[in-house]
Amino acid sequence: MQSPIESRKFKSTTRRELLKLTPLIALGAFAVPKLQEPLLKSGLSFSDWMSKGLFRRHHLATTFSDSQLTPLDKFYVNTYDVDDPEVDLEHWTLKVGGAVQKAGDYTLASIQALPKFTQNTRHVCVEGWDVIGRFGGARLSDFLHMIGADTSARFITVRCADDYYESLDMPTALHPQSLLCYEMYDQPLTREHGAPLRLRIPTKIGYKQAKYITSLSVTNVLKNVGYWEDQGYSDYYSL
Repeated sequence: MQSPIESRKFKSTTRRELLKLTPLIALGAFAVPKLQEPLLKSGLSFSDWMSKGLFRRHHLATTFSDSQLTPLDKFYVNTYDVDDPEVDLEHWTLKVGGAVQKAGDYTLASIQALPKFTQNTRHVCVEGWDVIGRFGGARLSDFLHMIGADTSARFITVRCADDYYESLDMPTALHPQSLLCYEMYDQPLTREHGAPLRLRIPTKIGYKQAKYITSLSVTNVLKNVGYWEDQGYSDYYSL
């Protein structure tokens, strides 16, 4: 019969050995084809849950000096479908709906009438590259207040001229660095970079930075999260 001391040592040793075996058990589970997809989905869900819990609304993304900017001609253009969906820039409007008091069509001039903010921030692509760019536009939070958005709602969604779509949780939309961006490097957006209006969210991964925006809605229910998220990518992906 074991003594109490020997019993405690045995239990402690058993726990340590189980902890050592945990990565091997997980690796073994990934080797089972039927378990791979559920495990990956569970991992992404846990990562998104943790990111939401750690997100700080007033914690700012790093900003950089002008000398650290990537030259505009070196700023890689990454598109979902085409580099130029041929938006009619002269007659473009942003259609606004959902949980807002002032639904309707908003011109670029009405967005540009809001205070402009310019920031040098890093753009990070999920493919592994990153650049530092200079972006200018109206704070998304200012626009949401202008249209009388219900900021207790959970999400905003946007749709784009090239059929891309994306969503943001409301705390991210209200973050002081989240922009409705209409300038890069102190010049109007070029077509390949999303003219006339795109999202610029420096706290998020690149695929959240939707270009060629044509509509915006405030909602509590998401039918679709985002184009890449609906293919299995992270919903939240905070930097």
